[in-house]
Amino acid sequence: MLQPTRPPVPATFDADERLRWVERIARLMDSQFQLPGTRFRFGLDPLLGLLPVVGDLSTLAVSGALLLTMLRHGASGAVVVRMAFNILLDTIIGAIPILGNLFDFAYKSNERNVALLRRHYAEGRHTGSGKGLVALLLLGFLVVFGLVAWGGVVLLRWVWNYLDANPVFST
Repeated sequence: MLQPTRPPVPATFDADERLRWVERIARLMDSQFQLPGTRFRFGLDPLLGLLPVVGDLSTLAVSGALLLTMLRHGASGAVVVRMAFNILLDTIIGAIPILGNLFDFAYKSNERNVALLRRHYAEGRHTGSGKGLVALLLLGFLVVFGLVAWGGVVLLRWVWNYLDANPVFST
């Protein structure tokens, strides 16, 4: 019986169109725009982070999709764990009001992950499948997603109760 064959993994990072797509999306999320008159760059990640809960969850979803793409195209388990740590750090600290917004402007997790994968490719160790690791990462992202959503609900309840107890406008 014939076994289905996987297409060979390209020898370089730049030879694979899917990985170049990952690099373009990472740039969009982390450094697409430049503050006029400076060398400071930022992307959609910190801008979306200004939207409570929804912004953080959307950037987590994009980062997770990038991570899964990189995993399917040669990232080893050790590299994926480091990438997931970058994303989780960005998500957890980025969810903190004000401090998280400042952190999002400085910490570019998606570009860090692309750099990790580029180094991995340069070392010639980019042949992996990692299906079990994908399942574990999805579970981890679901847990983080749930915690961020729960934190948002708790924060909204607290604000609601505070405003209910201390009305801004009295009649």
